[in-house]
Amino acid sequence: MSVSLTENAARQIKKQLDKRGKGIGLKLGTKKYGCSGYAYTLDYSDDLVENDVVFEDFGVKVIISQTDLDLINGIQLDYRKEGLNEAFQFDNPNVTGTCGCGVSFSVS
Repeated sequence: MSVSLTENAARQIKKQLDKRGKGIGLKLGTKKYGCSGYAYTLDYSDDLVENDVVFEDFGVKVIISQTDLDLINGIQLDYRKEGLNEAFQFDNPNVTGTCGCGVSFSVS
């Protein structure tokens, strides 16, 4: 099982956690959503719960619930600036389709 961050993503997460003033890492998950089935969720994590799995890159922790791991195993989280837009990007090898608006994804 693996989850990884690019250096840009790690830098952005660290920046956000520092600005917030607390937190042990970024909580990455999924929820049922949209026409394709799932959407990613991002939140701060202040503590770990029983089913959490922790991955670390560039000194930054990403926390994922064991129940979400099958959907996002192997994902690489990046942070990209394109023109005036900047956002986290999810490079998930499990995705088999996305909706037209790009909000939700499906896996087989």
